[in-house]
Amino acid sequence: MVSLLGRYGMNKTILITGATGFVGANLVHFLVKEKVDVHILLRESSNTWRINSILSKLNKYYCDLTDREKTKRLISEIKPNIILHLAIYGGYPFQSNSLKMVDTNYIGTINLLEVCIEEGFDCFINTGSSSEYGIKEKPMKESDLLEPINIYGATKAAATLYCYALAKKYNLPIFTLRLFSPYGYYEEPTRLIPYLIVSMLKNQEIKISSPYAVRDFIFIEDVIEAFLLTIEKKDKILPGTILNVGSGYDTKVIDIFKILKEILDYRREFNLEGFPRDSDVLQIWRADIEKIQKTLGWNPKYNIEEGLVKTVEWFRENLYLYEKREMCVDR
Repeated sequence: MVSLLGRYGMNKTILITGATGFVGANLVHFLVKEKVDVHILLRESSNTWRINSILSKLNKYYCDLTDREKTKRLISEIKPNIILHLAIYGGYPFQSNSLKMVDTNYIGTINLLEVCIEEGFDCFINTGSSSEYGIKEKPMKESDLLEPINIYGATKAAATLYCYALAKKYNLPIFTLRLFSPYGYYEEPTRLIPYLIVSMLKNQEIKISSPYAVRDFIFIEDVIEAFLLTIEKKDKILPGTILNVGSGYDTKVIDIFKILKEILDYRREFNLEGFPRDSDVLQIWRADIEKIQKTLGWNPKYNIEEGLVKTVEWFRENLYLYEKREMCVDR
């Protein structure tokens, strides 16, 4: 991955929301390694396990984005040039409070974006989700009608459309990266790939509810590269641009299991147990990535096998982070 310092000159102030989440934490780790001045917003309830090792190198502020006045005061104090907005609620099955999804994903985005517009900025990147699309029978394009099938997808779609509307109204560098299924370092232990890797490393029994469910898995380093390229090329991107970030391929859960089984020399088979989710019956769940290829010159550098090899290497070295965490698994 090319140095952000060399590409952007990074005497800029970066603000990251959702810095304790999977993708946000990976961005924070990368930027700290690049010696970038990083500011993060935390909630009092934030679990910082992903970034504990670098907390002392970060500028930390406690703020709930639903509190507009406090958000306004902090943005006026920080004066960020670049805002990477990754704060979400509802991405995991155990996050089921509908009102909290509305507050965090939609109201929080409105508050943050509007106070940032008042203060001024160079680049605002909203993080979207493939859940905004709903059920499709072909690769998902940014121009497709949004037909979310759950509250989480609906609130993310609303936030994306709000960002788009303000970008167009005020001609501002506001963009949305619509992520598909990122995987890699620091991923939530309840997700499929961490569950499989940890279970295989410990030679434990594995239970899978939907072996033939498909997702467009995209390696975290490719996701980070998409953020960096968006920052770098912000002046050449139309305001409001929405870009899919996926591999362009969908992969079955059972194929993930088989690849990891070979990498880790796991000798057992999985047990079929549990109940599939509504989306698990879909035959297609993948991104059309033509737009991001043309707009940013971005292409995934890692196929699924290469990304899983790197992920396994990281988990071997950092298994201790997961050993004390409850493995209540979304699979």
